[in-house]
Amino acid sequence: MSQTAGRVADATGNWVDTVAPGWMRPYLRMTRLDRPIGWWLLLLPCWWSVALAAIPLGAWGPNLWHLFLMLVGAIVMRGAGCTWNDLVDRDIDGRVERTRSRPIPSGQITAKAAVVFLIAQALVGLIVLLQFNTFAIGTGIASLGVVAIYPFMKRITYWPQIFLGLAFSWGALMGWAGAFGRLDAPAFLLYAGSIAWVIHYDTIYACQDREDDALVGLKSTALLFGEQTKPALAIFSALAVVLIGAAGWFAGAGIVFALGLAAFAAHLMWQIVRIEIGNPDSCLRMFRANRDAGLILFAALILDAVVKRAF
Repeated sequence: MSQTAGRVADATGNWVDTVAPGWMRPYLRMTRLDRPIGWWLLLLPCWWSVALAAIPLGAWGPNLWHLFLMLVGAIVMRGAGCTWNDLVDRDIDGRVERTRSRPIPSGQITAKAAVVFLIAQALVGLIVLLQFNTFAIGTGIASLGVVAIYPFMKRITYWPQIFLGLAFSWGALMGWAGAFGRLDAPAFLLYAGSIAWVIHYDTIYACQDREDDALVGLKSTALLFGEQTKPALAIFSALAVVLIGAAGWFAGAGIVFALGLAAFAAHLMWQIVRIEIGNPDSCLRMFRANRDAGLILFAALILDAVVKRAF
């Protein structure tokens, strides 16, 4: 297979196209492993939650074993989610310029092979999940319903980003559940704040596809907000900051967390100021910038735990 064969239109020239064995490339493309921003955005609420739990525990920092498990789980389950999404959307993807070259609609992978691959990824995810306590295992399994329905939501509501938020933010519950074997107010507040953050960044992402989505009958907050997209982004960013701040307060976080939260808020506002809604390249850059915003908050949570433990 040549290096250009089977490339996905919106992700070309990466290590999958140039280094990976030919037979693996369609599967790696389907999991979006060549585009790590997806698993980063799934991972960050998990890491926030593990780090937040360290504060009331009086630990020197987050549980490193849990951070590692969350990393592996996020990579694997993001791949499984993308595989499921591509199975559900295979007919629609074939009608959209940006997605028609994906492995299933382009014929590189059959639907049956994709199902087998999905099951394999889910089994790896289950192995990771079984390393946690019983309550956390149950919490993780409970997420599957939300994950399963998400691909269908863009067909019936202009708010599919809420359902993506419910799924992508589940890790905000998992980290706390893994630490305490229960869920408390900080975890629920962090979960709600993360949902607002997902609506913020996925609306930015959806702005790339507004014309194609309208043509094929798909819905999104980007289409719903239209000319009011920037004010809407500001509202959801502010909501995310307030809710995450409340989570920190209830968990006993201090000034270091507050400073980090302010930096997180400033980063979100910077995105809103800089983004050019009608420019797909600008939308993609600002969408990807949310990894850095999330890492700022994660670092603040770690440092707050360290400072509280030290003093």
